[in-house]
Order: sequence, then C-alpha cells, then structure tokens
Amino acid sequence: MPHGRESSTNRSAKARIEFPETTAARKNDVIKTADLTKKYGDAFAIRSIDLDLQAGDLFGFIGPNGAGKTTTMRIIATLLEPSWGEAYVCGHSVHTAPKEIRRLVGYMPDFFGVYDDMTVVEYLEFFAAAYRMGGEGRRKRVDEMLEIVDLEFKRDAFANTLSRGQTQRLGLARTLLHDPQVLLLDEPLSGLDPRARIEMRNLLRKLGEMGKTIIVSSHILPELADVCNKVGIIDRGELKQNAEVSEVIRMVRQHTVLVIQPNRPDQLQRIIDLLQHHDKVQGCELGDARVRVILKPEVEEYSDLPKLLIQNDIDLKRFSEEELDLESAFMALTKGTSTRM
Repeated sequence: MPHGRESSTNRSAKARIEFPETTAARKNDVIKTADLTKKYGDAFAIRSIDLDLQAGDLFGFIGPNGAGKTTTMRIIATLLEPSWGEAYVCGHSVHTAPKEIRRLVGYMPDFFGVYDDMTVVEYLEFFAAAYRMGGEGRRKRVDEMLEIVDLEFKRDAFANTLSRGQTQRLGLARTLLHDPQVLLLDEPLSGLDPRARIEMRNLLRKLGEMGKTIIVSSHILPELADVCNKVGIIDRGELKQNAEVSEVIRMVRQHTVLVIQPNRPDQLQRIIDLLQHHDKVQGCELGDARVRVILKPEVEEYSDLPKLLIQNDIDLKRFSEEELDLESAFMALTKGTSTRM
C-alpha cells in the first residue's frame, strides 16, 4: 500500500467505530452517512457526503445531472458499494446489514420499464407477489396503493399505455408496496408536464404526512422548495449545503431586503426620502408600485422602520421581507451565478 494512503477497509472501519450502530445517537436517525465517498479511478463521483435525516424528513437533493445524487441514493439503497465511508438506515450499516436495509427502503430510479402485456393491477400484483404477499392481503395492498397514487381509474389499463406522469405514479405505487420506512426517489419530477408535476408534489406531501422519511432528487430547482423541509445542494460530488430550506436561503443572502408598498403610489418617493439615509439602510430601489430597501449586513432587527413610516403618515399596504427562491440559492452556492444581493 502506498505510503500515506489508507485502504478502503480501514476508512470504512473508522466510520463504523465513530458512528456505531448501538449508540444512543443512532436511535433518532433514520438515515445517516459519514464521509461517504465513491471513487472511480482518480475521479470522485461523490466525496465525503454527510447526511443526517430523522423520521418524517422530506429531503430535497438538488444538483445538476452528474453531480452525484444517484450515486449517493444507490449506496444508501445498498445497490452500490462505497469506496469508503459509512451509511446507516435505521441504525443498520450498508456494509454489514444490506438485507435489513432493503426491507426498510423503497428505491425508485429515474427511469424504469413496465411490462407490455400487463395491466396496472397485474403489474402491482406481480411485484407484491415478489414481496411474498398473497391472497386477500395482496389484493387489499394493491388497492390501497392505487388509491394513494390516484390510479384506481387505470387499474385495468395496460401499463405501457400510461402517460409519463401516470407511469411515475405507478412506479411510486410499486415502491410503496412493502410499506418501506424510507423512500429514495430519483428525479420523480423529470419529464412531467406542469399538471403532472403538481400532482406528484401533492403526492410527496401526502407521503411526508404519513411519516415516511424521503430523499427526492431533482435538477428542477423550484419544484422542491415548497414540499421539502430540508435541502442538500450537491455539485461535482461535493455537498455544498445541507440544512433547512430557510437556513440555506439565509446563508446565501447577506442582506435582508424589505419590500414596502404603500396604498398610495404618490408616497413611493416619500418612503425613499425617509429611509435612504437611515443608519440601518444600505440603499433603496424604486420598483413597480413598491420600494426595495436593502438593509446593512449586520442589521437583524428593524421594527423601528415601519413605525417611522406610520409616524410620517405613510399608509402601508405591504411591509415584508423579500423572499429568495431556492433556485437563486442553488446558483449562488454552486457559483453558477450571483444572487441580486
């Protein structure tokens, strides 16, 4: 072994010692990875990925194609071995307990085939039988899954005649058959029309309310902001950020930006005159029937500003912080572009 380099076995063992399956810290963690790395020759597919997800988390895994999303999910699903590092699902290591993990995980790839000569209900019953479900219990489970994904009306249609959105929902129904605690959904929104995307997002919300822990990957950035409570931004195999959605946005924005809209448009200039020289304000911008007020970087409390306007007879229709969307946060964190601030 070359001097100064550790073997994959030694690195993996270190991860297992540092995060043993029996520690109390494992009890609340549904998914945890430590230094998770996959290398092909001299190229890293993923490098040192650390995740920590609890029951009920809906984690948006965001990044461009080839960033490492699928590699990470396939390792967690025990379909791919890491070069080193560790991954746990409900306390079970991917190295030592892959069978136990597969009982707990439902993995849906970005593209999957369906059998041409099977109806929707036959397709699901086939996979239910593979999970050793039989008789009335199998039929009941299939009916439940069709109801969850809203495909009852297609139960007797041939699977290969479904639209792309319906096929994705069928794939999700198949993934849910064995009632997994963890769902790994690779690009479930890809290729869907706007209506199908809305339907899929609503379905993800429903699954989150059922207590499933979900990792859903996407390169369609805004699609996940309103369904996920946590987000990981990955680029070139490295996890740039991993936090609550609101925290990721806060880290990107260095300034708080206020949007002020008076009831009377003739008061717009008056607002600028009152605020542009205030010691908490860095600058003002006049927009369409509103004023954007950029606060100085250190300013977190600004309750005196609306009081000042009201005291000067400004009739306010809106006074709020400007939202920064998830797409802007992604572009800033991966240096694809800069945000307005």
